[in-house]
Amino acid sequence: MEAAPPSSAAVLHKGFRLPYFFTIMALILFMTILYSEDSRAYLRMPWATKKKGEKLAFAVGEADSSCDVLSGRWVWDDHRPLYEEAECPFLYSPMVCQLYGRTDTDYQHWRWQPNTCSLPSFNASLMLETLRGKRMMFVGDSLNLAQFYSMICLVQKIIPSNAKSITRKFNGLLRVFRAKDFNATIEYYWAPFLLDSNSDNPTAYKIGKSGKLLRKDSISTHGDHWKGADIMVFSTYLWWMTGPKIKILQGGTFDDENKDIAEVATEEAYRMAMKNLVWWVNKNMDPIKTRVFFTSMSPVHKNAVEWGGDEKGNCYNQTMIGDEKGNYWKPTDCDKNVMKVIGEEFRKSRYPITFLNITHMSSYRKDAHTSIFKRQWFPLTPENLANPVTYADCIHWCLPGLPDTWNELLFAKLFYP
Repeated sequence: MEAAPPSSAAVLHKGFRLPYFFTIMALILFMTILYSEDSRAYLRMPWATKKKGEKLAFAVGEADSSCDVLSGRWVWDDHRPLYEEAECPFLYSPMVCQLYGRTDTDYQHWRWQPNTCSLPSFNASLMLETLRGKRMMFVGDSLNLAQFYSMICLVQKIIPSNAKSITRKFNGLLRVFRAKDFNATIEYYWAPFLLDSNSDNPTAYKIGKSGKLLRKDSISTHGDHWKGADIMVFSTYLWWMTGPKIKILQGGTFDDENKDIAEVATEEAYRMAMKNLVWWVNKNMDPIKTRVFFTSMSPVHKNAVEWGGDEKGNCYNQTMIGDEKGNYWKPTDCDKNVMKVIGEEFRKSRYPITFLNITHMSSYRKDAHTSIFKRQWFPLTPENLANPVTYADCIHWCLPGLPDTWNELLFAKLFYP
């Protein structure tokens, strides 16, 4: 019988036990981070889990130890974008901003430039040769879906049209891009919480009266579909940010009228998910042959006051990027606590999990959201049309655009860890 993931009873009821000395030291460390760290410095924390001298799968070299890729700036690059919107027939309609009326293209031309080095150029041939006979899988919500489609667009341009395809399975839960001549797949699996939840239907979120519900210690529900992947890229953040509490289903089914539900702090529920993820990765992935990545939280730009703008504004009509003077999105205490949980839990993993910290570099990019230039799922009212700020999407990103940089970072960490 398969062993269960580590119990979350400590998370839900008992708390975490440490000897007295270590408890005091942990408290001091926490207070130092919470009150002494500048937000930008916190967002740059790498949370590395690679051990010194450790050889990771797929590595062709090592990163310059003096290079901090998280500390840098956005620079204009006439050679970007890395592909054109019209060149990628697989692009998902909510991400094709030019098709839906966006006329400015400056957001496509910015390149992330670390202060002391440069990211290696994305090489589609190397990526496809590496994936020959293998599976790469992205798992998470719609933000990870953007990274999935970005990766497809980056590699598909060198594949003949009759040797590439994309299919959907399980009512859209799984999407599979296949590069026939390489016997390779790049896949995406919808699991916004990673755990089993009542939000797992990718086309119809039947949440009901109880609101969002997660099943306790249930990562294997989805995880059985992830087995056999060679490279995995996880991400889960946005769906957790709905308030200070999260409801956990401890017994029964989502459809039961009388459910056994525990309401816990969002941070602690998120910790349960990270514990489950670490357990699953250590049980199912081979550190000699496979790699696991985790993409950090993607900023939202819903409040223009955060970068010195109008209190009634958001990302709509924003074409300039942020700067070091404070004109960028800033994380809340809840955001920082979630980042803290990720670091704490990943450090306990025997399997090295590579953290893709895209948060700081993305925080400047209020210009790169889909805003109003996307497929609208619901009819717009006259009030909406009169005030586009009311329906601007300041969560998701245009492609080509920012998620391509996320994949450049993934490329760098895959081959030069």
